[in-house]
Amino acid sequence: MPERKGYHHGNLRQALVEATLTLIEEKGPTGFTLAEAARLAGVSAAAPYRHFKGREDLIAEVALQGYEMFADLLEHAYDEGKPSALAAFETVGRAYLHFARVQPGHYIAMFESGVSVLGNPELARVSQRATDVLDRAAEAMMQHLPKGQRPPASMVSHHIWAMSHGVVELFSRGAPGARAPFSPEELLESGIGIYLRGLGIIQKD
Repeated sequence: MPERKGYHHGNLRQALVEATLTLIEEKGPTGFTLAEAARLAGVSAAAPYRHFKGREDLIAEVALQGYEMFADLLEHAYDEGKPSALAAFETVGRAYLHFARVQPGHYIAMFESGVSVLGNPELARVSQRATDVLDRAAEAMMQHLPKGQRPPASMVSHHIWAMSHGVVELFSRGAPGARAPFSPEELLESGIGIYLRGLGIIQKD
């Protein structure tokens, strides 16, 4: 994951992104102004308007960069989890939790800021890359089922995405383990297992 960088001449756009990440982590996506981001980046209040229309546009750029890293991470995790389709799916789930833990500013901008993915073609394109990884993983797990008995892969992947996000929100914020005697990874993997067994995708023990 890239390290935070300060402002350097010619790199104003990225300096504002880095400042915004810090502010999102400290105050949330709606708890700061564009002027605060400029001040933290060490530039004038007018400087951000060279690159961004307003705070929402800046947050959308943070989300875009986050989705790029997120999709790269999921694709790598999926390849690393093979040859077992189930192992690959579980590896992707762990990668999801890892990203939320180590890149909280990006994660919040992506999923909790209210930024419109469908209203931004670039965001839609790169977020689809991440969705495609989960869809491929779900499809691979269901290859052994007769076609007429397979649930839609996109439905399965979106259910797992929702479960992953719920684990992040409830059990990965603050001090993991404070709300449950299990790690976020244990909660997600057991939840995925119960869900997939219920659909008949994997055999019951």
